[in-house]
Amino acid sequence: MPELHFPWIEISILVPLIGALWVHMFGHRETIMTHAIVFCVATLLLTVGELLDFLFMNTFEAHDHGRLLSWIFNPRFFVIDELSAFLIPLTALIFLVVVMSTLRTKAPRFSLKLALLSETMMLATFSCRASWALIWLLIAATIPPYIELRQRKRCTRIYVLHMSVFGLLLIAGYAWFSMVEITPTTTLIPGALLTAAALLRAGIFPLHLWMTDLFEKGTFGTAILFTTPLVGAYAVMRLVLPIAPSWALQSIAVLSLITAVYAGSMALIQREARRMFCFLLLSQSSLVLVGLELVTPIGLAGALCMWLSVGLSLTGFGITLRCIEARISRVSLADYHGMYRQMPMMAGFFLLTGLAAIGFPATVGFVGMELLIEGAVDVYPLVGTLVVLAAALCGITVLMTYFRIFTGHANRTLVPMNARPTERFAVLMLSLLIVGGGLVPQPGVSSRYHAAKELTNLRQRLLGPDGSAETEHEEVLDVVEIVEVTADTH
Repeated sequence: MPELHFPWIEISILVPLIGALWVHMFGHRETIMTHAIVFCVATLLLTVGELLDFLFMNTFEAHDHGRLLSWIFNPRFFVIDELSAFLIPLTALIFLVVVMSTLRTKAPRFSLKLALLSETMMLATFSCRASWALIWLLIAATIPPYIELRQRKRCTRIYVLHMSVFGLLLIAGYAWFSMVEITPTTTLIPGALLTAAALLRAGIFPLHLWMTDLFEKGTFGTAILFTTPLVGAYAVMRLVLPIAPSWALQSIAVLSLITAVYAGSMALIQREARRMFCFLLLSQSSLVLVGLELVTPIGLAGALCMWLSVGLSLTGFGITLRCIEARISRVSLADYHGMYRQMPMMAGFFLLTGLAAIGFPATVGFVGMELLIEGAVDVYPLVGTLVVLAAALCGITVLMTYFRIFTGHANRTLVPMNARPTERFAVLMLSLLIVGGGLVPQPGVSSRYHAAKELTNLRQRLLGPDGSAETEHEEVLDVVEIVEVTADTH
């Protein structure tokens, strides 16, 4: 397997971990927010360097250089491939902009230490190739939100119940799969367990109650960090897609499509901004899963493009709501707040990110949505219609929310409403990526399409063109452990 020219993966995972230890030791300092931002910036630069190094290699996958942590981890644990190459810097960017947009007055409620620890686990998850290690990382990533809920003295029953079931399903499903002979009948139950776990983590209806509970009871920043990287979709791609028969993927697509329309409808009638954002995110992330389960290059490429656009746009949309909430408390959608004159920059950014999430032309989500609809219509025409319906519902929600927050009679306050320099920088950075990705989409789309073709070909080689299991036990286990593929890409 090719090797990167620098140990980008392991160092990018270690930097936020060191930052969490630094914040823990010196958390009483007034400059600790600046220190946390520095660690997040360093992590983002390392992940961008990792992406560029990988792209220049023209290969499907590569492992780290030198293996600094080989005495702790198996060298096969951390690998970058075409699926995760863009997700790793996207995750680092999400954590950076959320930390940068945190007001100093809110720092005691939003734990920087837990945020940096979560970043370490998220980056390790997206860089992980060994399935047992991936499973333990997926489970470990659920702990920081629980700790925050306990610190805030909020009820954790719903969150603990769902995440406990999620962990048990992951462990039971993969343990069962590792012990049975691979046939279409013996893989049915373990495959179903892994699928249920992934759908629960993704918040697919009716397993979505933990998401609304987390947004209601946790801090807005922690809820954004835990949900916008779409870890549930990653679990589907790594644990379910390589081994699931076609009928199972079609079932996931149907559930995801129902969730997209249901969540879009629910977002439209919410009276509180946090819950609206939760259902909007749930609808758009479900559309990503719809494309992932089409298992055609066009549909899969559209889903991978949408994965990036949803992460970018809805993170920006969320931090805009969070900045407003930090100034006026919880935002009600029952009234008109008239905040445009006080926050014109945030108003424009709110509209830009909201429209980008639904695939508005000249934004990063446009091409992904078009590819997803085209791929869905080619397979099932009705699916394409429902995808358009879900996007339309989300679009109406975005415009309605914009009018509720930024139009109407202005209520002047003595509290300064203008954006701070760090907030402006976060807004500018996301705006450039959203508009730049929409005006120059070719590099990202070509990379996502190539990754989709590789994943589709890999699935056909392992399960056959009809999606039936026709491989030996050892070969399938290699695939579930993120597949040792040294495919020639050119």
